[in-house]
Amino acid sequence: MNTYRPVAERIKDFDPVEVPLDENLLEQELKRCQDCGVPFCHAAGCPLSNIIPEINAEVLAGRWEAALARLLATSPFPEFTSRVCPALCEGSCVQGLNERAVPCRKVEYAVIERGFSDSLVQARPPRQRLDIRAAVVGSGPSGLAAAWRLNQAGVQVTVYEKDAKPGGFMRYGIPDFKLDKAVLDRRVALLEAEGIRFECGVEAGVDISERLLRHRHELVILAAGARRKRDLDVPGRDLMGVHFATEYLSAQNRVLGREAAGLPDAYNARGKKVVVIGGGDTGSDCVGTAWRQGALSVWQIEIMPMPPERREAFNPWPEWPRTLRTSSSHEEGCERRWNITTAAFLPAPDAPGRLGALHCREVAWEKEGARLIRPLPVDGSDMRLETDLALLALGFTGVEESPLLSGLGIQPDRMGRLDRDASGRISEGLYVCGDAATGPGLVVRAIADGLKTAEEALKTLPGLCSRGV
Repeated sequence: MNTYRPVAERIKDFDPVEVPLDENLLEQELKRCQDCGVPFCHAAGCPLSNIIPEINAEVLAGRWEAALARLLATSPFPEFTSRVCPALCEGSCVQGLNERAVPCRKVEYAVIERGFSDSLVQARPPRQRLDIRAAVVGSGPSGLAAAWRLNQAGVQVTVYEKDAKPGGFMRYGIPDFKLDKAVLDRRVALLEAEGIRFECGVEAGVDISERLLRHRHELVILAAGARRKRDLDVPGRDLMGVHFATEYLSAQNRVLGREAAGLPDAYNARGKKVVVIGGGDTGSDCVGTAWRQGALSVWQIEIMPMPPERREAFNPWPEWPRTLRTSSSHEEGCERRWNITTAAFLPAPDAPGRLGALHCREVAWEKEGARLIRPLPVDGSDMRLETDLALLALGFTGVEESPLLSGLGIQPDRMGRLDRDASGRISEGLYVCGDAATGPGLVVRAIADGLKTAEEALKTLPGLCSRGV
């Protein structure tokens, strides 16, 4: 269940598009939750294992502080997941078997924001500090989660972030209309008050050597993400007007965050025909951003087939439903096409070095059962799509190469991931968590992995196990 501001209003700004459920509707949904017999949401759905039925029961009874305590027992940053998580819990909601799933994410939002407004969310520094130091490289969701858990155990934690501000992809890759950066700043301020030190504008392996990093810290956790972008190797790729989607989104976010004085023309969709290549969340974010910048038209093309509107036989409940998803940005207006591949970027007739159109064609997928094998071009389906700005939202292929990894003697595997054991350990005192280890994924999974890796790392520190940390 999504509740948004009116389209005509929200496309004029970058303020959050979602609005909370009103009290009456919230109560109705909570009652539906309590009709559940055997809940799957917290075990089969939520990577953090949030005890959703109990949280919802506390809210229904008006015990907001108790609901907050139950939520924070498993989730350190509900204000993030309640805004940007696709709500895996709702995919396995029992009510979703026959009707609409209970909007668990909306309830989570209500609980954490009530906690902040009632001053129930406060900095809680550890009672005792240990003479143990840890470095966390990267301040995305997994890095923040690992830093938080280590700090709660009393470890002295420093987070190294190469960008100007903490947050990683949450700050620079997710638009403000989905995640207001004031929400991120609010949490970072709490983490600092709890004793975590942030060193921003510092690239590990460059501004601080890997040798000094390891010398200063008993533990080092790599949480640099998987930001190596998938490119499109077709003729015309070097034309002006073809850009990676994440660079486009980052440019807009830096302007809104006052890190840049203005938006470069290359990343400004005003007065332009925009085509987003790639059908995922990042592509959807580009759609919404382009409209807010004043685009003339927006298309989103995807090489994969259009997902079904309902679950298919090979995708039963309580698995995540691989069905058609329409985002708030799509609702704002967008021509969406599936089974389309880009064969070439074509220059503008009056400006040979600038993009003027896409040469596209339809594809048909060769299948083996329900599995897609390869796309095959459809004869006679070639088309020309006029465009001034093409944004590549094709996902990521793994960890970016860096001086830090080279200095540590670490090479990503063929999938672009950093190899680790079951505890997250690469070598003695060196760990990796989040997308750098698992591949590109969701914020909620990154948080869960950061917590787990920090927990495993703590077990190796002398004296902590005996204290029950």
